Amino acid sequence: MRIGIALDYSGGFHRAVDRVVELEKSGLDIAVVAEAYSFDAISQLGYLAAKTDTVELASGVVPLYLRTPSLLAMTAAGLDFVSDGRFRLGIGTSGPQVIEGFHGVEFDAPLGRTREVVEICRKVWRRERLQFAGKHYQIPVPPDRGTGLGKPLQLINHPVRERIPITIAALGPKNVELTAEIAEGWQPVFYLPEKAESVWGGALAAGAAKRDPALGPLDVMVHASLAIGDGVEERLAWVKPQLALYIGGMGARGRNFYHNLATRYGFGEVADRIQELYLSGRKREATDAVPDELVRGISLVGPRGFVAERLAAFAESGVTTVLVSPVVADPGESVRQVEELLELRPA
Repeated sequence: MRIGIALDYSGGFHRAVDRVVELEKSGLDIAVVAEAYSFDAISQLGYLAAKTDTVELASGVVPLYLRTPSLLAMTAAGLDFVSDGRFRLGIGTSGPQVIEGFHGVEFDAPLGRTREVVEICRKVWRRERLQFAGKHYQIPVPPDRGTGLGKPLQLINHPVRERIPITIAALGPKNVELTAEIAEGWQPVFYLPEKAESVWGGALAAGAAKRDPALGPLDVMVHASLAIGDGVEERLAWVKPQLALYIGGMGARGRNFYHNLATRYGFGEVADRIQELYLSGRKREATDAVPDELVRGISLVGPRGFVAERLAAFAESGVTTVLVSPVVADPGESVRQVEELLELRPA
């Protein structure tokens, strides 16, 4: 099992980079940078590439609606170049609230666009003269829609690798099936090992049945909050605001992927209550309504023995990479927490 760290996009970036540099010496496998309606992830990944030597770097994730497929491919190839072949492209659709509300781009055809973006990226990395006649992307622009002057071009530079690994963030059955078919990695959120098979097993199997063997085994990359030690149980409460935000406020009623996931986990009534409270402005009450059982199940918070058991449960359910966010009062404690987790990881 690989162990990685997720950098918080809300602040403290330079101190986080210092911790990555220190943890790289201890055997950290991967560092990921997310992108929401925050600073862009690409600038930060370029900085990380200059500061590190061996750790894999990944976007975790960038919304695929915001850059043309060709620009996304160019950006990934550029990051792979400056990192000497250490970059992994993590993409996802995000959701209507961010894509339409912040970026002013229509949120349409997430499945179709995801498939076409992946195909176009791989064509660019192979330095093919780019021609693509998809439903959602046509390259070059057809003459009846533009000037008629566009012509197929190929990437000028020779990429370090013509197959940069792609990880897709996916939750819904169809999106998970697509991910298992076409991507090197899958990044679900709020991953509960005991429910993984019942929630995603069918979709993963259906996608795997159509998977090109050349892709290799699917890298299942999940996120977990981390706090190891006696007397850290209170830190479970520190995780609840994020769950309340996503389950309650990240989308409208009937159009919230995270609420749907909590429901599929068996927390439907609680999820409804969290959403009702959050959308009515009662965020503190929504946070208090998040059940300890859910937080404990998706986190690595507790005594050393308990965390070792939970890490084993993640591995047994098929997880191959765990990306952690240390839940600490003192940022300096983060390094010690991750180093202790590295000692506990299954072989």
